[in-house]
Amino acid sequence: MTYCAAMKLDRGIVFASDTRTNAGVDNIAKFRKTYLWRNPGDRVLVLLSAGNLSVSQSVHSILNEALHESATNSESEKETLFTVNSLFRAARLVGATVREVRDVDGPMLENSDTGFYASFIFGGQIGDEPPRLFQIYSEGNFIEATEDTPFLQIGEHKYGKPILDRVADPKMRLGEAAKLLLLSFDSTIRSNLSVGMPLDLLIYERDKLDVNRQMRIEENDPYFNELSENWSEALRNAFSSSRELDI
Repeated sequence: MTYCAAMKLDRGIVFASDTRTNAGVDNIAKFRKTYLWRNPGDRVLVLLSAGNLSVSQSVHSILNEALHESATNSESEKETLFTVNSLFRAARLVGATVREVRDVDGPMLENSDTGFYASFIFGGQIGDEPPRLFQIYSEGNFIEATEDTPFLQIGEHKYGKPILDRVADPKMRLGEAAKLLLLSFDSTIRSNLSVGMPLDLLIYERDKLDVNRQMRIEENDPYFNELSENWSEALRNAFSSSRELDI
């Protein structure tokens, strides 16, 4: 399993994912689950994936093959992530690709213990359109982040959701949102062994139409460890200073 989350803000979008993939307690590996496509000055598209790794890698490969075919064949009329004119159309394209993989691999996977399960967070900006953020399900349908719910989560999300529910605000600065997402991951990692370091963090600033802030946070990262300890101490202090139940 994995955990991915993203927040849509007035100033842009922050994306984060872990890298742990496991097929049992003794078979743990690391795979990048953040995929980036960019055409500087025109568009930036980011895809986060959770669930069956073979499904998410197939979706990624098909999207890339379409881009390659379009680049090498000027007469190709196949719609690609670089030819669609809106994020909505791009999300529709990703959803259609998920269904394409399901048509091929779904029957076999449904008869296995793993089943056909993959979910995605997809967002970015195309041209003058404001940044948008979507959650795409295994069936290929999707929902969009709104002002009321500016963040989306996939995978093992329940441990990291409470802090996002309490603090997330679309008016936050990008650095604040990045800090909040890292705290959400810290809570998840402490409570679920299927989510683990390193983490991939990508910060997209509105209207830049390029990405220059992307980083991998390793297990011994000084900032992450300091943030984790400070948050734990703050929680302990808040607990100690609260009045006991009178029973």
